[in-house]
Parts: sequence; structure tokens; C-alpha cells
Amino acid sequence: MVDIVIQLLPHALAALLYGWLGFHFWHTRWRDAPNQSVARPMQTWERVAIAAALVPHATGLCADLFSPDGMSFSFSLALSLMMWLAVLIYWLESILARMEGMQPLILPVAALCAILPAAFPSAHIVAHADATAFKLHFLAAMLAYSLLTLSALHAVFMGFTESALHRRIFMRSLTSLPPLLTMEKLLFRMLSIGFALLTLTVGSGVFFSEALFGKPFVLDHKTLFALISWCIFATLLIGRHAKGWRGRRALRWTLAGFGVLLLAYVGSRFVAEVILGRI
Repeated sequence: MVDIVIQLLPHALAALLYGWLGFHFWHTRWRDAPNQSVARPMQTWERVAIAAALVPHATGLCADLFSPDGMSFSFSLALSLMMWLAVLIYWLESILARMEGMQPLILPVAALCAILPAAFPSAHIVAHADATAFKLHFLAAMLAYSLLTLSALHAVFMGFTESALHRRIFMRSLTSLPPLLTMEKLLFRMLSIGFALLTLTVGSGVFFSEALFGKPFVLDHKTLFALISWCIFATLLIGRHAKGWRGRRALRWTLAGFGVLLLAYVGSRFVAEVILGRI
């Protein structure tokens, strides 16, 4: 019993910290009140608090991912690791770029994903996890997922802001945001890096399947969804450079690509582990 509590504690602590911080940022940035300003820079203690939430989250992930039997993985660990990286990237990026206002979107999602490994503890041992090639493939995949998750949340944030402006809803919390064009440039920068990592992930999985997974390449549903997602993001980036795609069209393509990508591993593993009961 004590061992179970100790195992669950990091996940619960991280979820509580993320959830509290999400409420704090909504209350101090987004709640429409005379003294609210969504673009108010993060204070030092707020940055420290986000970093403090990342620590127990990472501790819980390491304990679940790595065991004496090898590396374990599941849909819940995939989502939890994906959001840990997304919060870390956001935390680092917000130091260099104006990304204020996204905290109430990112942190509640991180809270939900942080507790998932405790709610769905079943995991399978990953074959060939000790191979350097697999580690690089896995790292590229998780970074791609995280950056594209951050891009999707940024697209939702932009869509809300654009919709409010079009409907002439001038909340105080929107008055000091960066211009939409600046936010759009940041979105496509994240998309470009995420797409490059996704290309590396899909390409290595297709052309070096035997070295990575110990078996020849097979076009299964996971690979099919990943390829469809790659095509969607490729079309979006080509449309952006060739035809100047922007605004709602760019946001819809971003969310569509992310939705399909989420089905590639997380969706298929959720069906297998939770619905069908297979590990």
C-alpha cells in the first residue's frame, strides 16, 4: 500500500501544481476585470512554480518509464511525457518570445495528462529500447508530438483571440496581446520545427524499421495515421509559402493534422489497452 502511494505521489503532486497554476493564470490574466492584462509577463515566482511542477512530473515519468525489466510505455505515459515536454518547451520559449496568455490552456491539459499514468497504469515493455537508433527515434517522436501539441494549443488560442476581435469583444485581457501576425509567425515556426522532427520520425520508422524495431516495415494503422498527418502538415506548410495561407484556414489545417497525429500512437494504444484490454 505504501509503495503504491509513493508511486502515485509524484503524478498527483504534478497534477495539483499544474491545476493550481492554470487557475492562477486564468484568475490573474484572463478573468475580465479592470486590472487584468493577459500579456503581463510572468513573474519570477510564477516561472519557479512551473519549473517546480515539472520536477515531480519528471520524477513520476522516470519511475514508470524505466524499470529493471526495461523501458515501459503506454498511451497514458505517451500523453504524460508529451505534455511534460510541451510545458518545458513553452517555459523555455516564453523567455525568448511573447507567449503570454497560453498558460490557462496548457497547464490544465498538463494536469490531466500528468495524472493519467496513475489512472491507467498498464504498460508494455518496449523491445530494442537499449539501441541508440531507437533512442534517437523515440526522442524525435516525442519532441515532434510535443511541439505539434504546443502548436495546436497555440492555434486554439489564436482562434479564440481572432474570433473575439471579429465579434468586437474587446476584453481587457486581449488589449495587450502581441499582434495576430506575430502570433502567426510563432505558430509557423513551431510547426516547421515540429514537421522536421515528424519527418525524421516517420522516415526513420519507414526506412529503418528492422534496425529500430527488429522487424520489416509494415503499413499498419499507426503508420498510416502518421503518414496522413505528415501529408496534412506538409500541405499546410507548402500552402503557407506558396499561397500565403493564414488565419482560420491555417488554424483548421493545424488542428486537423494534430488530431490525426494523436490517433497514430495514442489513439491506437488507447483502443488496445483500455477498450480491448491488450498490453
